Amino acid sequence: MRSAICAVAAGSLVLLLLAISRGAAAFQSQRPAQPQAQAQAQAQERHLRNLRQLTFAGENAEAYFSADDRWLIFQGHEGPDTCDQIYAMDVSGNQRRLVSTGKGRTTCGYFFPTGDRLLFSSTHLASEACPPRPDYSRGYVWPLEKSYDLFTANWDGSALRRLTSTPGYDAEATISRDGGKIVFTSVRDGDLDIYTMDADGANVRQLTNEVGYDGGAFFSADGKQIVYRAHHPTDPKQIEDYKALLRDGLVRPTTLELFVMNTDGSNRRQLTRNGAANFAPFFHPDGKRVIFSSNQADPSGREFDIYLINSDGTGQERITYAGGFDGFPMFSSDGKRLVFASNRNAAKTGDTNVFIADWVD
Repeated sequence: MRSAICAVAAGSLVLLLLAISRGAAAFQSQRPAQPQAQAQAQAQERHLRNLRQLTFAGENAEAYFSADDRWLIFQGHEGPDTCDQIYAMDVSGNQRRLVSTGKGRTTCGYFFPTGDRLLFSSTHLASEACPPRPDYSRGYVWPLEKSYDLFTANWDGSALRRLTSTPGYDAEATISRDGGKIVFTSVRDGDLDIYTMDADGANVRQLTNEVGYDGGAFFSADGKQIVYRAHHPTDPKQIEDYKALLRDGLVRPTTLELFVMNTDGSNRRQLTRNGAANFAPFFHPDGKRVIFSSNQADPSGREFDIYLINSDGTGQERITYAGGFDGFPMFSSDGKRLVFASNRNAAKTGDTNVFIADWVD
């Protein structure tokens, strides 16, 4: 995938895995796992039952449920010369349809709770073509496309409305369960920070202000908390490296920790302290647990699996064991199903697909 860094975006997944030794992240294995290894991994995944594959080709990720749990919105593309676009399909993998403009590069699709409108980020106003790939001569980096802005639209693409117009990167947006607030990441004040705004784009409020990257935020089901990923360098050399990359519209994602805060930015606390690339956190509907992806178990940094942790940072448990990449997990509103992206059962090297499973506590 080659997109922004949404929940950092699925678009960079393929490249990070090869370079992190994560675009959003190549969190991908170099070759498809063998059937025997897949069967063994699945046997260890005691929380997942009735696992089903919903997409079967290309790079597909960041699949998120609609409020009624009947639909999924996700980003994907197939082929090296195509850009991520936003699609929707039902939870059986049928009725797939393009719901973004089909122009530029898009990322971070999300349903409004009403189900009749969509939220996503897109570069199409700057150019209908795909933005160029970043320069990896400085190591593995994520591009922060300056032309990313947030848009809402109807399912058929009509009533397209631009919500952000400040210079620079605006992306990684999700919506509170009541539909009242959007949380997103922006460089509008000179750093990568988390902001909230009303669903119509009004009343923008900055929540984080520490030097470093803050992003990939999601609300808890009750709308009282926000979980997100962050990297806050403290060494002067690391800070200068971060700022130099940011000036060039880049960020290095090799170390990310998870944080929780109240929706006004108060009571900030750190969940993980493992020095790995932890990302795509999402609250369980009970508000007491967070599910996320991490490469903490692999010294080489290539293997990403899904983990569950209490919202106070205790009781971490590994959920997936398949080789390669497992990430972008999201619970259904009743907590009975889990959707995620994975390299498992890939038809060819580089494929990432959407899977859904019944959740067993």
